[in-house]
Amino acid sequence: MRNVQLSKAIIPNSFTALNIFCGFLSIVFASRGQYDFAVYAIIAAAFFDLFDGMLARMVKTSSSFGVELDSLSDIVSFGAAPSFLILQVELSRYDYYGIILSSFPLVFGAFRLARFNSQIGDVNVKADFKGLPIPVAALTIATYVYNYGKSGDMVPHNAYVLIAIVLLVSYLMVSEVKYNAFPKIFSYSLPVKILLLFIIAAAIVALYLTNGDLLFFFFISLVLFGIFRGIYFKLFDSKNEDVKISEEIN
Repeated sequence: MRNVQLSKAIIPNSFTALNIFCGFLSIVFASRGQYDFAVYAIIAAAFFDLFDGMLARMVKTSSSFGVELDSLSDIVSFGAAPSFLILQVELSRYDYYGIILSSFPLVFGAFRLARFNSQIGDVNVKADFKGLPIPVAALTIATYVYNYGKSGDMVPHNAYVLIAIVLLVSYLMVSEVKYNAFPKIFSYSLPVKILLLFIIAAAIVALYLTNGDLLFFFFISLVLFGIFRGIYFKLFDSKNEDVKISEEIN
């Protein structure tokens, strides 16, 4: 039985290994000035990262080992790779300040993953994320580079926006802002699932027609949605607490 379990674990672990390889490949491409291919490699890593956990739960091989391996792969593909990419594309011109700033996705991403691993309970349960998931942070940075800096020569305005994005996603990774876990969409009702499929299909068509330029706006929307939702619920819950206190006094 143990051998059967091990053979099943090979399936999700192979996807995790491909995630690590794509992260390494992105670094290689960035070092050669092939920034568009470096971005493609990060996107491919995100694809493998999306499915390794789903496959592990599907074949019932979720384990603490898989969680740790996944985090190690994430720190390469979504920490080191985007950090090196932005250093090569733009931030190296700021000398040591640029090196420090470009390390933020890697450093804060490591803290994000360490906190996640220390707080995880049942490996079979996918709970909401506390803080921005590191793949979303990496994809936001990478797709911005793809849109505005893949030539390796950003105009000043775009460079300042890149710095702002790096600071924002780095902070959000270690923040208390909540983001939904992706697999929860499968628990939605049939009409909602149909709507989501329609939205996904429309997004794919739009990405094809715009040569992928809309990807950045998709990911930055995810980032901002978590912020605005947090503000909304904070205000909403505060009003509810005020009403409850008022009712108790009366």
